Amino acid sequence: MPSEPKLTVAVTGPTGEIGRAFLRALDRRRNVGRVLGMARRPFDPREQGLRKTEYRQGDVLDRGAVEELAAEADVLVHLAFIVLGGHAETRRINLEGSRHVFAAARQVSRFVYTSSVAAYGFHADNPQPLTEDVAPRGTEAFYYSAQKAELEQALEEELAGAATETYVLRPCIVAGPDALVLMRQLPQARVPGPLRKAVPPVLPDPGIPFQLVHHDDVASALVAAVRGAGEPGAYNLAGDGTITLADLARALGWHAIAVPAPLVGLAAFGAKLPLMPSLAQWVNAARVPVLMDTAKARRQLRWRPRHDTLATLRETVAAARERGVV
Repeated sequence: MPSEPKLTVAVTGPTGEIGRAFLRALDRRRNVGRVLGMARRPFDPREQGLRKTEYRQGDVLDRGAVEELAAEADVLVHLAFIVLGGHAETRRINLEGSRHVFAAARQVSRFVYTSSVAAYGFHADNPQPLTEDVAPRGTEAFYYSAQKAELEQALEEELAGAATETYVLRPCIVAGPDALVLMRQLPQARVPGPLRKAVPPVLPDPGIPFQLVHHDDVASALVAAVRGAGEPGAYNLAGDGTITLADLARALGWHAIAVPAPLVGLAAFGAKLPLMPSLAQWVNAARVPVLMDTAKARRQLRWRPRHDTLATLRETVAAARERGVV
């Protein structure tokens, strides 16, 4: 029998917290021949032990660069997205840049886009758990959420009538040794004065459960989409089980103080709140649980996450301690 043609996969955002894990996963796939990683800043794939990845200099805000990248590929994967930053900056890069990628996706046979659980929005009338049948409405007061919902609508409009098979992955909060934004944005309070070093930080805990997903498990779902497993469409990604901020505090050896969910306010989470979307703002936005059902990904993509939420938390905390993040 003739061998299966090897894919050329183009990736925007290859050096991000999901991108690094994804490149490693692609490197192990026999049906992937080349990986084209487009980033603004140079990186050397060989230093990361990557045999198939080639660096392409480019910015998603440069429509021509995005078009050239897609022209070389069978599959285009869009991971580039700014999480932390001001409203104007994130809107320009995330929305304008993503629209360039969506337009370029008409050139390829398959397109994979990483959205977020935040696209659903934080609404009291959302069913629990959320399935992919729930329309992404976003939450205007939480602009990361609003942008993710807007982009899913823009993607649908841009690729309407195109032959491109389109997969939209919606992970919950991504964590793991290579994804430490969670640790860097903890809403902690500390004792002032000379006792500061002796007394552990305190996390306010409204008791709202949330999910984590390991970056390697997101990468395995992306690989499944790249090879065309299951039907094109949207897929929720989350590790088994849930945690609260009290669980996070225990893993860190910190303290947690219960705060009634209806009383949670921005002031309760300290001075880091302008950085979007810190865990504090995820919890503040989600006055009700925003939990996802992942049965569709398990059934159609044959997705089998190797890490549950608690195991992902433990790996993340261990890496954060080793690197001096916490």
